[in-house]
Amino acid sequence: MKIGFDNEKYLKIQSEHIKERISQFGDKLYLEFGGKLFDDYHASRVLPGFAPDSKLQMLLQLADMAEIVIVISAKDIEKNKVRGDLGITYDVDVVRLIEAYEKTGLCVGSVVITHFAGQNGAVQFKAKLEKRNIPVYLHYTIPGYPSNTPLIISEDGFGKNDYIKTTRPLVIVTAPGPGSGKMATCLSQLYHENLRGVRAGYAKFETFPIWNIPLKHPVNLAYEAATADLNDVNMIDPFHLEAYGETTVNYNRDIEIFPVLNAIFEAIYGENTYYKSPTDMGVNMAGNCIFDDEACCEASRMEIIRRYYAASNKAAREEGSDTELYKIGLLMKQAKINTDDRRVTVAAKERAELLGVPTAAIELQDGTIITSKTSDLLGASAALLLNAVKYLAHIEHDAKLIRPEFIEPIQKLKVDYLGGRNPRLHTDEVLIALSMAAVTDEKAERAIEQLPRLRGCQVHTSVMLSDVDLRTFKKLGVDLTSEPVRSGLKLY
Repeated sequence: MKIGFDNEKYLKIQSEHIKERISQFGDKLYLEFGGKLFDDYHASRVLPGFAPDSKLQMLLQLADMAEIVIVISAKDIEKNKVRGDLGITYDVDVVRLIEAYEKTGLCVGSVVITHFAGQNGAVQFKAKLEKRNIPVYLHYTIPGYPSNTPLIISEDGFGKNDYIKTTRPLVIVTAPGPGSGKMATCLSQLYHENLRGVRAGYAKFETFPIWNIPLKHPVNLAYEAATADLNDVNMIDPFHLEAYGETTVNYNRDIEIFPVLNAIFEAIYGENTYYKSPTDMGVNMAGNCIFDDEACCEASRMEIIRRYYAASNKAAREEGSDTELYKIGLLMKQAKINTDDRRVTVAAKERAELLGVPTAAIELQDGTIITSKTSDLLGASAALLLNAVKYLAHIEHDAKLIRPEFIEPIQKLKVDYLGGRNPRLHTDEVLIALSMAAVTDEKAERAIEQLPRLRGCQVHTSVMLSDVDLRTFKKLGVDLTSEPVRSGLKLY
């Protein structure tokens, strides 16, 4: 993959820009921090060169002046809302985030539970955190929020919320996922700080959409594809255009809420001299760090195709909506692409049509495409991993890294003793068998050492995969897509 994004430049100018925004307000800046901090793989895919932990590294440059406030909704705690990418509930993720932040040297000041109404799960979670000496504050639902400005800016609105005690000039407000109440938490703090004579400001840090590239740029279209389930739409910021005569890109929710935010700012400060548009509130500098636009465009086109397959798989499993799939299909038309523009997709489909069995294909970092098929011993995904590591280790294709007589007892265990119906080895099982073979076989040892080289490679399968295969590919760091076809080997 060609690099198109200058990560070092980004780290430098992004941290400097946030410092400038702090100085604009004087005493304190509440920075609403959207997206993923540790593992922003979407950004690294559409902006090749952007490191998944770039935002974390940027914040570490501000560590001495920053503290983190993590926000979680009591409603999400009560219904055990799960992060789809990690498979853990939001409350578990809050604990994970606290440990991860502190391990890197960032200060976690407190946790805020929003939408609190005495929910039992939220009460228990608060007690759990306080046992770990983590301060917990409660914020409440305000009737008519965000439109009822007189009530919001009153003792019965923000005034009912706990005041969050902070000690540093930069307060980063983050959350395990959308809808947690980050913006309301920031605005509540502006209200309370103003009562205490503290001149605090608010800013928003979202990587996407990128405000200073075209509306229909593939990078921004890829963001729409990634948030198709939220119904986000990129738009020209009309407030910015009117105020400055400059065309910038924002998204519908920020544009729709801006008049309300402006009214809240005026109610708190007396007047809003800081922001004339939603774009003004942002601090994102990613658009200034793209040095190869075509590389980023091509990477984003491939991301849109991957998002299309993800949505089509969800629809096939009756887990997603047709609306999401339809929207991404429209985005593909705007980007002038189809699924055949992804080389690995074509390779897997052509192989399946030729052989009439489930197949898989991987595009390695050097552009080489390796394929595989389902056999009596191995599923197509398991065979693909073996074929790929053999190629990378310069081992002949016909070499048997795992002898058939070693695979047959595993199959017997799966079917005869564990009640399985599919005797073929899954990806995790074949990797365990390969690890055992590596103890006595030098070729197997060389092959398994190639697994890190699969990270970032493109994979496509002709049928949907089992959960175990999906998890294995995810752990290996490959970008996986599948045809929305149910395998005859497994009931989904």
